[in-house]
Amino acid sequence: MKSTQVNMIDQVLTGFQAMSAWEYVGVFFSLAYLILVMKESLWCWPAAFISTLIYTILFWQGALLLESVLSFYYLLMAIYGWWQWNKLNQTNNSKHGQKSIVSWSLSKHAIWIASATVTFIVLGYVMNEYTHAKMPYLDAFTTVFAVMTTYMVTQKVLENWLYWIVIDLASIFLYVEMNYYPTAILYVLYSGLAWQGFKIWQNQLPTKQLSTKQET
Repeated sequence: MKSTQVNMIDQVLTGFQAMSAWEYVGVFFSLAYLILVMKESLWCWPAAFISTLIYTILFWQGALLLESVLSFYYLLMAIYGWWQWNKLNQTNNSKHGQKSIVSWSLSKHAIWIASATVTFIVLGYVMNEYTHAKMPYLDAFTTVFAVMTTYMVTQKVLENWLYWIVIDLASIFLYVEMNYYPTAILYVLYSGLAWQGFKIWQNQLPTKQLSTKQET
């Protein structure tokens, strides 16, 4: 056991040493995005654009096909998120001119989860049968649920943070298996920040939302 732990630490250190300058830039802007979105800052989206542009290329080179496609989706959503938050900030009459954080009902979450589950199983099967993708079902799980959750962020849905915790934990396993140790450590940090983000947004949830779930 001790030998395995030492070997793991050596691999992590080696992974950090092997990281390119661009990967470090991607990590920096990924963390910047999370911190800024916790603060509901519009500037989270430019940070997301830069980080996802870098990771789109890195994942494609590593044969994590769906992760690369997912990063490209994040790239598009960074543009959409900037436009959406900016538009809502200008038209909403809530405090500070920002769109209020909302909480979805359990029934709405159930529908989204069921739809995403069916989608990732089908997609995982297709990737497993017809591509050279590694760990296709886990890759499909993180991809499909991340697509759904990113949209929730653009709509300021409180529970997006809880989804991210689950996605981040699954991603940690995926990246460790693929020897992306520095990125796996980054996602450990993401998990902690996601929980903190949930608590921050929960405290800012309008009082009426605490007892009544919004149906949209």
